[in-house]
Amino acid sequence: MSIMDGLRNIVANLGTDRDKAAHSYYHNTTIADDQLVAMYRTSAIARNVVDLPAEDATREWREWQADAEQITAIEAEEKRLGLQGKTMQNLKRARLFGGAAIYIGTRDLDASKPLDPARIGKGGLQYLAVLNRSEITAGEIQRDPRLPGFGKPIMYRMNPATGASVEIHPSRLVIAMGEEVPDDRYSAHPGWGDSTLNATISAVRNLDATIANVASLVFEAKVDVIGINGFNEGLRSGGSEYEAVVLARTSLTARGKGINGALLMDAEDTYDQKTASFATLPDIIDRFMQMVSAAAGVPMTRLFGIAAAGMNATGAGDEKVYFDRVRVMQTLDLDPAMEILNECLIRSALGNRPPELHWTWRPLFQPTAKERADMGKVLVDSVKVLFDMDILPEEALADTIVNTLTESGAFPGLEGKVKEFFNVVESDE
Repeated sequence: MSIMDGLRNIVANLGTDRDKAAHSYYHNTTIADDQLVAMYRTSAIARNVVDLPAEDATREWREWQADAEQITAIEAEEKRLGLQGKTMQNLKRARLFGGAAIYIGTRDLDASKPLDPARIGKGGLQYLAVLNRSEITAGEIQRDPRLPGFGKPIMYRMNPATGASVEIHPSRLVIAMGEEVPDDRYSAHPGWGDSTLNATISAVRNLDATIANVASLVFEAKVDVIGINGFNEGLRSGGSEYEAVVLARTSLTARGKGINGALLMDAEDTYDQKTASFATLPDIIDRFMQMVSAAAGVPMTRLFGIAAAGMNATGAGDEKVYFDRVRVMQTLDLDPAMEILNECLIRSALGNRPPELHWTWRPLFQPTAKERADMGKVLVDSVKVLFDMDILPEEALADTIVNTLTESGAFPGLEGKVKEFFNVVESDE
């Protein structure tokens, strides 16, 4: 007995060969790199689809949990290397092309050997370079599940303009993947993912085409229709002379109407105006915008910069879902990819690796000035309770409250001013 999965109705032709949807199917469409670049450069919608999640994942960056001097040193090293900007650029290139990588530049001459963070001394990180998928080729994929790196390239090869092929060990790269390809056999670029625009191109193209058609329709919003008595007969018998007279007469009529609002015409002629209706066009455009938003996984309030529709609507719920998705990108994609780089960064900034040092991503949703002030009050009240309980050393409590209030944004610059104050006191003594 065979079980058929699907609804069939012979009378209504549902699920039969006569059903128009019976022969619909999906097929893989690979967009050429030049088309990806053209979409990114010419379509603001496509650019936002690519850029916004990458920008949101890196714009607030992260905060280090360590001593003030250590935090200052690490942040200075990040700034020197341009880490935040290059991480954002790496994500953008990966979302556009399906993959990209940051090359970790050290003093090692042999890039094919694994990078050992323990060998990085102070100032050991030389530079960071963002490489497009076209600039670095994924090598043979590890197919043995018993070995580390299963399903990932064993080695990468960079092909500079000189023509020399340079092998790079994966540990020397911060790999950013595009959209996941479940099976490499169906990938146009094995070892890499798909472009984000692959799955959204239909929705983006439809919206761009709809807006272009509406813009063209504006020029046809009002059309004057003038009926000329004996027009067809005049064209047949009058030839070019009649055509010239008609054009001159039409031009004169339009010019006279434009000057004084009156229309001069033969009594047997007719005149009418045809106007296009734009009443339903905003709704149609809105539906296409919703399709793009759903395909990109970015709420309309951020993708198009428009206010949320509906009574008492703020879009906060949509943005929370979106920020949760960005947080997944940070914790499940960026954190593992940047693990070796972070270890190298700490040693390059401090010269060693304190075991207690760690970092966290800052909140994606930024509070208002009033919310920061309220947060500061809550923090101060909490510290006061701890102080009254007398269960913690005063010095430790003081350092904690200064660092917390500074990082929360409630009292910007407090940490530096406190340090400056104590330096002045020590110098006076």
